[in-house]
Amino acid sequence: MKHFLFLLLFPILGFCQPNLNEVDVFFQEKQFKQAEVFIINYLEVNPNNLEAIELLGDAFGHQKKWNESIESYKKLVEANQDNANYYYKYGGALGMKALQNKFKAIGLIGDIKSSFLKAAELDEKHIDVRWALVELYMQLPGIFGGSKSKSLQYAKELENLSRVDGYLAKGYIYEYDNNPELAEKYYKMAIQEGGSLVCFDKLTKLYENESEPEKAIKNIEEANDKHPRNALHYQIGKVAAEYNIELEKGEQCLLTYLKKYSPEDGVPKAWANYRLAQIHMHKNNKNEALKYIDLAIAELPKIKPFKEEKEKILNL
Repeated sequence: MKHFLFLLLFPILGFCQPNLNEVDVFFQEKQFKQAEVFIINYLEVNPNNLEAIELLGDAFGHQKKWNESIESYKKLVEANQDNANYYYKYGGALGMKALQNKFKAIGLIGDIKSSFLKAAELDEKHIDVRWALVELYMQLPGIFGGSKSKSLQYAKELENLSRVDGYLAKGYIYEYDNNPELAEKYYKMAIQEGGSLVCFDKLTKLYENESEPEKAIKNIEEANDKHPRNALHYQIGKVAAEYNIELEKGEQCLLTYLKKYSPEDGVPKAWANYRLAQIHMHKNNKNEALKYIDLAIAELPKIKPFKEEKEKILNL
């Protein structure tokens, strides 16, 4: 009888046990708190499951719970000291904690650096950790081990793994080092080599930061020729509005953006209306400017720049 009851109950027990594959749905839906609860329940039954511990660290990270994320990734590192990705995630979580708390940052630098270096040592083809080292060595002050030459060393390693990543890394280094000419050179090389939207976006942002809006608009147009995206219409309108150039083109791009808008475009319609208000203010079209800024405020009433822009328009 006991044997029979065991066979009868076993399928029920197996069915009730959480299936780790179900976590993917929570991550896809960005329901990270639900994922956290699910994984914690799973770990009560399977406390040494490294995949579950890693997913829990990821769920904490998405919620910016860096202490909890660090604790999870530390368990992984202690359980398997030959896994590069565990060291990379551990170092990354420590780095995010350091960014949140500058007072504790100094005490974390050594562990961050050693974790990334260990990951790079364990996996000679780990692109993400080499990007992390490029950024770390550029952003650290010299007194804490910052070094442009070391950053360039890892950019070279990236280039050996992926030319596009190598060129983008060098562009980042020279942009950070206030050398826009060399940054432009490498971003253009990245566009020529890979030509992704990421490559075009890096060059566009460089031009914006260097107050070269004409070059920025030309680059966005070239990006749109290769990768037609409605979001790029907004980008052209934004540059036109911010720098008071090519206003007709900027207006038409923003109107196109609004006409074709979908949530996947990323930037809410309110911001396109805000940019249209700026353009009409540049043209001294007070009534049109008010119409568009009111549309922006109606959609997102708490955005401070919208209210400030309306005050400027009313004072025309």
